[in-house]
Amino acid sequence: MQRDRFIEETPFFAEEHARLATSVANFAADEIEPHAHREEEAAADENYRSLVALLAQTGLLNYSVARADGLPLDARSLCVVREALSYHSPLADLAFVMQGLGTYAVSLAAPEHVRDFWLERARNGRAVAAFALTEPEAGSDVSNVQTTAEREGDSYVITGRKCFISNAGLADFYTVFARTGTRPDGRAELSAFIVGARMPGFRVTARTELVAAHPIGELEFDGVRVPAEDRVGAEGQGFALAMQTMDMFRASVGAAACGMARRALDEAVAYAKARRQFGVTLAMHQLIQEKLAVMQTELDAARLLVYRAAHLRDSAAATLILAAAPLSLGGALVLLAATGTDLNVSSAMGVILLVGLVVKNGIVLLDFAHMRLEEGLPLRDAVLAAARVRLRPIVMTTLCTLFGLLPLALGLGAGAEMQRPLALAVIGGLSLSTVVTLFLVPAAYVALARRG
Repeated sequence: MQRDRFIEETPFFAEEHARLATSVANFAADEIEPHAHREEEAAADENYRSLVALLAQTGLLNYSVARADGLPLDARSLCVVREALSYHSPLADLAFVMQGLGTYAVSLAAPEHVRDFWLERARNGRAVAAFALTEPEAGSDVSNVQTTAEREGDSYVITGRKCFISNAGLADFYTVFARTGTRPDGRAELSAFIVGARMPGFRVTARTELVAAHPIGELEFDGVRVPAEDRVGAEGQGFALAMQTMDMFRASVGAAACGMARRALDEAVAYAKARRQFGVTLAMHQLIQEKLAVMQTELDAARLLVYRAAHLRDSAAATLILAAAPLSLGGALVLLAATGTDLNVSSAMGVILLVGLVVKNGIVLLDFAHMRLEEGLPLRDAVLAAARVRLRPIVMTTLCTLFGLLPLALGLGAGAEMQRPLALAVIGGLSLSTVVTLFLVPAAYVALARRG
């Protein structure tokens, strides 16, 4: 495989990340690629378990299965491994990340003897893990979970259904999120449990076939009795644990997509160099060159956003929700100014982008403040914590964009006069959106206070 110099040329990585990228790329090319075609065979489940065992044997699962001391994973290493694996085999990437998704909450809050038992088995590849949160009526709306866990003596009885669960039918254990109560506002009080695949009352009701090899299906819990010691964390802590898990693995989803996109680009380039039309290869045709150039540009932009988000996560500068959104908006607006797009069209697009960003910021601020409330913070502290983490980076990035457009607004530089009206319009819109964004803080306080 052609050497990827991206990690060496960007500032988000340390030397160990470069070494890891090289070793994982070589391993995947030598050990994963030759067997990638087996993913579509009838014995896909056995092949999947073989992938888990191979990843454990090489020590790669140390980068997805957290340690027992509760320290977070290294987000950049997680992304580097996922991108390299998904380049050769999306199924190998799935096998890697699911061992982490299914055990991260366990590493944070399970009783010590339970935690150590399952983490060791997952890291050594002896047990396949799964993360069971989604339900028919509770996808993004986690508070609408209907699966219940009722306390009976020294155990809990779990009843309900889960859908779109990766590793359904393959996993040896599931981290399951169920309702253990209802809050005064009607939202679910969630708790997390470890459910073994052989427990009475547990069954896989369906295996969903997808275009690509991906074990996924539906689960049913018919009075599954789970020992109280297999509860992960305290009662009511499930929502926070689910969000912490999502936050840890969020950027790595983009890294896996970048790995598959890199493979698609490399395949397209190879084909364009080999296929001849009108006496020359496709790569010699200008329109084909333009398409490949756009693909490379978009891929580079995506990788920069992904690894910036991972870097922020590792440096504790921010959690990952919307970490890349300010750069996306700033880049789009600067691009509009630089290309001389028609003023009317550009202004309309700018208004749409700005309104959408303000609305999204408000939703995310409420979500993050609510998560801090779930962790026990007072309302005022929860809203201020959300503002510091969510809005400060957005406002700072917006201000940087404003300063970047200032020379155009002042008519400085070649061709600046043509761009000046657009620059002034963008600056006005950004300034307005910044002021409105700041007003989201008291608005969130009032909304949460009324919600109770």
